[in-house]
Amino acid sequence: MTITKSILIVEDHPDMRELLGKQIEMMGFKIIVSKDGKEGLEKAVAQKPDLIMMDMMMPEMDGWEAVRALRADPRTKAVPILATTALYRSADLKACIEAGCTSYLVKPFTLSDLETKIHHLLGRYPLE
Repeated sequence: MTITKSILIVEDHPDMRELLGKQIEMMGFKIIVSKDGKEGLEKAVAQKPDLIMMDMMMPEMDGWEAVRALRADPRTKAVPILATTALYRSADLKACIEAGCTSYLVKPFTLSDLETKIHHLLGRYPLE
């Protein structure tokens, strides 16, 4: 029996949520979707995903606040978090890591880059 890993997508833009969800399902993962950081926190605790993809710029609770909360909670502190952000300056990317993200992808990114990053974070193969 194959156990499918799950990925929580926290993204405020509906089109992006749908696109990412379809692509990640095609990669063979179960998806969980959330429209904002607050809902993402709730779903992370309740559904225990194997990886969290976190948009950093969202209304209500932004990605930085959500990541800090996930890292502070013993139930979610070890889950890899992939920041997906349109911010590209080195200071912004450093801030993602300092907040607790495991890694990041700058939007727009290719589906190949996304797949490589997901597999790396889930330990399926090393990042080159």
